Amino acid sequence: MMQMYNPPHPGEILKELCLEPLGLTITQATEALDVSRKTLSAILNGRAGISPEMAIRLSLAFDTSAESWLNQQAQYDLWQARQNSRYSRSKTSSLFSEANISANHVRPSPPETAVFLPPYPSNGFNTPTPNPRKSATLRVTT
Repeated sequence: MMQMYNPPHPGEILKELCLEPLGLTITQATEALDVSRKTLSAILNGRAGISPEMAIRLSLAFDTSAESWLNQQAQYDLWQARQNSRYSRSKTSSLFSEANISANHVRPSPPETAVFLPPYPSNGFNTPTPNPRKSATLRVTT
């Protein structure tokens, strides 16, 4: 996910890019979304965030994806957390310098892994049908 500089609250986007261009009133939007006026007002005014359930409602109402609404909320929340955070980059990176190690030494290389995949004969409908009598092994190395 690309970091945005001071991203707008999703409620602002909802108001400016969805409700206003369509000429929808708050009452019409609350009825279409099946939420209370108080709930929608809190979102539009930035006092409440987009929940997964609201993201689904918005995606259905405005022909968008629920993921796009949740991504907007995540970007906004992360930006706010970084601005209000009492932690800084220098404090967290000092953990590595105090232990005299680097970030490259923290992650060990993964061991060779065996993944078992059953063969799927075609049933003519592009739907895999498992064959319980056969199995295949795929070795993955990194």
